[in-house]
Amino acid sequence: MKVILQQDIKGLGKKEDMIECKDGYARNYLLPRGLAVQATPENLGIMSSRKKSESERLKREKEHAVAMADKLNGKIVTIFATAGENGKLFGSITNKDVADAVLEQIGLNIDKKKVVIDEQIKSLGEHKVVAKLYTGVDASFIVLAKEKNS
Repeated sequence: MKVILQQDIKGLGKKEDMIECKDGYARNYLLPRGLAVQATPENLGIMSSRKKSESERLKREKEHAVAMADKLNGKIVTIFATAGENGKLFGSITNKDVADAVLEQIGLNIDKKKVVIDEQIKSLGEHKVVAKLYTGVDASFIVLAKEKNS
């Protein structure tokens, strides 16, 4: 019997795969537990429309990430922090600080988890930062740490 899996099943297949299995296994185990549905023309149409809408959603997300990367690449984001005499910061500038500064200065809302700082920003000056916006879509920009005037 041909069935369409509703979720990943170890050793059988991934969600929305159409598989061939024994009739008894499908009728007595997969179908009653909601793990699969019978591969009727109606269910095949529903599955293909879901896959199409999912691929369109992923395409839109990637286009949005590319547009954000174009706006962010090469920009300079200034963050004010308190520092000691030799330019060493009290504390450090975190991913959250960078994400908040990008939102405030450039107007792009970036998740703090997507901001990658090679080494912690603990001194004044320019620091290169990368934002991983989507799979294969990165934006590099400069964080300029300046002394906060008391």
